[in-house]
Amino acid sequence: MTRLVRSAISRATTALLDADLQLAESVISRDEEVNATFAEIEASIFDLMARQQPVAVDLRMVITALRMGTDLERMGDLAVHVAKVARLRHPESAIPAEVRSTIVEMGQIAENLVTKTGSCIASRDVDSALELEQDDDAMDRLHRRLFRNILSKDWEHGVEPAIDITLIGRYYERYADHAVRVAADVVYLVTGARPS
Repeated sequence: MTRLVRSAISRATTALLDADLQLAESVISRDEEVNATFAEIEASIFDLMARQQPVAVDLRMVITALRMGTDLERMGDLAVHVAKVARLRHPESAIPAEVRSTIVEMGQIAENLVTKTGSCIASRDVDSALELEQDDDAMDRLHRRLFRNILSKDWEHGVEPAIDITLIGRYYERYADHAVRVAADVVYLVTGARPS
């Protein structure tokens, strides 16, 4: 799922920046693959709980996997939201030149976060998982930068682009937050305690 949602946010960012309708449509249509993967995970977990009645560490693993799947599925939905803005504004780009570099950075950080999240899940690396909180701080700074741009006296693009940028910034920021939650679940899975 991490690979699927990484690909989705990467393609959605490109579609947004390049006003690429075909790419935006592919992000939207391929979200069904993320949803189907989560549905398989969810069904397996419910089946396992009904048949095996896991306890202690096994139960923690099952519940954590369900939580991770939920967050990853939501990350896929957020990539779809970005692609839908690209589709809505086609053939124009929804991104004015002043904020283009910020959106590029947000896309890169989102990709890096989900890549690191996938590595944390595979390796159960608590230290790396704990680092994601600091990695997310960069996304939060970029999110605030978007607001400064929109609220600047120099903003000349009007209300509609301001709303687009506000929504897009929120989608990237929430995407990153979900990656951090998945990493926190890795910490819980390994240690039995939530990071503080």
